[in-house]
Amino acid sequence: MTVNTSYFLKMAIPDYQSLMLPVLSASLNGERRIGEVVESLAEQLGLMPEERAQLLPSGNQTIFANRVHWAKTYLSKAGLIEGTRRGYFKITPRGQQVMAAKPTRIDNNFLSQFDEFKKFSRPSTQDSLDEQRAAVPELETQTQTPDETMRAAHRQIDASLAQELLDRIRRAPPDFFERLIVNLLLSMGFGGSVADAGRALGRSGDDGVDGVIDQDALGLDRIYIQAKRYALGNNIGSGAIRDFFGRLDRHKATKGLFVTTSGFSPSAIETAQFLSKRIVLIDGEQISKLVIRHNVGCRVEDTLQIKKIDEDFFE
Repeated sequence: MTVNTSYFLKMAIPDYQSLMLPVLSASLNGERRIGEVVESLAEQLGLMPEERAQLLPSGNQTIFANRVHWAKTYLSKAGLIEGTRRGYFKITPRGQQVMAAKPTRIDNNFLSQFDEFKKFSRPSTQDSLDEQRAAVPELETQTQTPDETMRAAHRQIDASLAQELLDRIRRAPPDFFERLIVNLLLSMGFGGSVADAGRALGRSGDDGVDGVIDQDALGLDRIYIQAKRYALGNNIGSGAIRDFFGRLDRHKATKGLFVTTSGFSPSAIETAQFLSKRIVLIDGEQISKLVIRHNVGCRVEDTLQIKKIDEDFFE
């Protein structure tokens, strides 16, 4: 059976429910290898090379392959296909009956007619059902795979944490912000293994510089830091960048880091790009992402383990 691609013309990478019928159709001619089905469907759907290569955030699998695998999993839960050996599957008699009826679309709503799929998609107790409904969209309207839903929830949690961290940093004293930036840079690997590589200078000052990172034991290579704890909307202008450039020049430094909890005006960004010294600008949004990534000011509260079948065990 040839896949009708007209449905996919408005879509870049089809969602996993849209791939259920193509995956089932691919099994009509006998046992199929899932990797082969991924490639053949990508070809039939006319996916561009960059779309085929687009990876999940984990980097372990392409988005398209992940969605094809989930379509296969849901078809299996409904009893329309079955695994035969590692990486291979075939259509079942029930699947053949479904295809004989020439369906125009197979999705979670369609699969709900089968008891096996109902048991898979709906918990047995009311408490767990309520919990599931609160956690994920109804299967009938869900376009994301469970992997994608989980990662979207994770991004939402991180976004909320980032905003809370930035609010706390803005309310903290200026010297706390300076120490935080030094700790962040050390956590990112700047300073290497040099003991006491970073220090906040604060009001004691070093000609207007707020912190310094020694890249080597003798301090021959240093990164100078300017940290401005400003409220949202109070953006850094080009004048502050030129002042920092002058301080770097007095220290005979070749590079510096200008950090603020607010943002930078377009003229400040342009000024930093065209000055003769390397000045990296980091705004509030970037700070919040970096402190989360490097566990500065936050910690891991819980770890969720995602497990899958160990095929070697069953082989």
